[in-house]
Amino acid sequence: MDFQNRAGGKTGGGGVASASDANRERRERLRQLALETIDINKDPYFMKNHLGSYECKLCLTLHNNEGSYLAHTQGKKHQANLARRAAKEALTAPAQPAPEKAKIDPKKFVKIGRPGYKVTKQRDAETGQQSLLFQVDYPEIVEGVTPRHRFMAAYEQRIEPPDRNWQYLLFAAEPYETIAFKVPSREVDKDPQKLWSHWNRETKQFFLQFAYKVETNKSIMESKPVMPGGMVRPPPPSVQAMRPPPPMALGGPGLGIPRHGIGLPPPPPRLAAPPPPPVM
Repeated sequence: MDFQNRAGGKTGGGGVASASDANRERRERLRQLALETIDINKDPYFMKNHLGSYECKLCLTLHNNEGSYLAHTQGKKHQANLARRAAKEALTAPAQPAPEKAKIDPKKFVKIGRPGYKVTKQRDAETGQQSLLFQVDYPEIVEGVTPRHRFMAAYEQRIEPPDRNWQYLLFAAEPYETIAFKVPSREVDKDPQKLWSHWNRETKQFFLQFAYKVETNKSIMESKPVMPGGMVRPPPPSVQAMRPPPPMALGGPGLGIPRHGIGLPPPPPRLAAPPPPPVM
C-alpha cells in the first residue's frame, strides 16, 4: 500500500481528520481560549441546573459543557439578544440628570473710558517694508491684568459694512473699553523681530509692532483688474486730462476774420457828424 503519495497523508501519521473531527477540535480550542480570557462566573446569564448542564437565561438555551456555552455567547443570537435587552433598559430606565458643570462667575468691571494711544508709521529704508507701531496707555489698569490684542477680520464685526480690503486690530484691558484700529488687510510678516509686543508694568504702557510683507511685482499685477482678453485695465483718466482746451484766438492780420470771435455780431459803424446850419 502506498503511504507516501496518498492525498493528505504523511508517513508515520494518522489518517486525514474528518469535518466533524476538525469542528470538534476547533470548539475545544475556542473553549480553552475563552476560559483563559473570560471569567464565566461573572456572566449574569450563565446558570448551572440540577442535571449538571448549563443554561443561558437570556436566550433560554441548554448546553452540555462550558465550552458550548462560551461558543454560544459569541454567536449571532446571543449578541442580538444583548443589544435588544440594552435598548429596552435604556427606554425604561429613568433619565438621569446630567452632572452640573462648575460655574465660573465672569469678572465684572465698571468701564472707565477709552485709553490713550499713539500710532507711528514706519518704513524700512533698505527693504521698503512698511510697519506700524502702536503705543496704548493704561494708567489705571487692574492689578495683575495684562493687555491683550488680536487681529479681527472685517466679516467678524457688525459696526461697518464688511470690506475685504481692511481688517481690525483690537486692544483690550480692564477696566478700559476695547479699542480697535482699522488697518489694511495685507499679509503680516510673522518674523519675531518684526512682530512683537511688550507690556511695561512701570509706565503702564503697552507696545505692539507689526510689519507687512513686501509685495512683489506678481502680487501687484494680481491686484490689478484684468479685462476678458487678458489685458490689464488702464487706470481712469485724471480730471486734468478731461478738461477741454481753452479757445484759441482765430483773428489776426491777413486772415480776414475779426478778433472778437465767432458768433458775436460786429460793432455798429460810426455815423458822420451832421453839417452845420446855413448862415442867414
